[in-house]
Amino acid sequence: MLLERLWSKQFVLMTIGNLFLFVAFYMLYPTLPPFIKQMGGNESQVGLAMGAFALSAVFFRPLVGGLLERLGRRPFIVWGLLLFIFAMYMYNWVGGILVLIALRILHGLSWALSTTAMITSITDTIPAARRGEGMGWFSTSTTLAMAIGPMLGIWVTQNHSYSALFLFAVVLSAAALLLTFGAKIPFRPQTGARRIELYEKSVLPLAVSVFFLFIAYGGITTFVPLFASSIQVNPGTFFLTFAATLALSRPLSGKLSDRYGEMVVIVPSLVITICALIVLSLSTGLIGVLVSAVLYGIGFGSAQPAFQSATILLARPDRKGVANATIATANDLGIGLGAIMLGWIPQYSSYQVLFAVSAGSVVVSLLLFTYFVKRLLKNKGESLNVDSLPIESS
Repeated sequence: MLLERLWSKQFVLMTIGNLFLFVAFYMLYPTLPPFIKQMGGNESQVGLAMGAFALSAVFFRPLVGGLLERLGRRPFIVWGLLLFIFAMYMYNWVGGILVLIALRILHGLSWALSTTAMITSITDTIPAARRGEGMGWFSTSTTLAMAIGPMLGIWVTQNHSYSALFLFAVVLSAAALLLTFGAKIPFRPQTGARRIELYEKSVLPLAVSVFFLFIAYGGITTFVPLFASSIQVNPGTFFLTFAATLALSRPLSGKLSDRYGEMVVIVPSLVITICALIVLSLSTGLIGVLVSAVLYGIGFGSAQPAFQSATILLARPDRKGVANATIATANDLGIGLGAIMLGWIPQYSSYQVLFAVSAGSVVVSLLLFTYFVKRLLKNKGESLNVDSLPIESS
């Protein structure tokens, strides 16, 4: 059936555009912390600068999610990407920590605009019966970016300069903008005057669980580059191994989610993520870093698209934009607060303690999901099964 088609032109163009955007984004992850240290910043200032980006996105995402249902997806994609390109170029002119933090806030606004609209556009195009598989493939574009971006960013800074890094990211972001112009983005505007909803109540328990998962992710993405360098391991090794494992696990986990439900994927994935962080906290060299990266790729890589699929399952069809913004806000808030709060730990203890605390955060995520979200997903699944039963005529 045509309605069951997954690989439409708009799905392909948006997925490739997402790849280019996230490559530009992830080029900064292993390179910006050393850039901040080079400017004279300490670990807490590294965390603050990295976290400012995410917290800015947190502030603006709810408003964007509500406006998506009124104004459509394309305006936010276009203006968000234009602002993203501008902010990326302006890194060339940063002269101090305070200016950098201000730029990170502006960059976070552009991220909230573009990515909230893009993820909602994708969920509009994926057939319901292939939701998990579609989100798995779309998330794979992010996965590939996780592999390409950090390695590319490190290579550019080592062989050229930070200025070349920022300009290259500008080119990739512009390519993402051009690709989105070629995609037809479906949108059915809401009828009648309605107030703008800033969050979706039905996915709040899920969002809290996601928040604690992404606190750990904020610690990983911000401090693995500095930790790996401190034990004489190339930071790009972790990100490449992590992303390669994600690329292999995400399509499979998406199909498992479609066939057996999100619960079957999320619980073991969170357990594996906890194990990955414990291994990282005990690592003293390359082997430990590689094992941790593989486990984290399997665990986090399977959990993240399953959480996204669960979001669409729990939300009303006319509130997907708000629901996606709610979960994305939880993502960004976790990353931002994780980077800022965990940044204080190495100053008074060690990176190993930082990753152990991160593992504890994922334990909280697992407990919250088990006790509050599993029941919601089970009830929703049973409701859908009842609704799909044929009606007998008397």
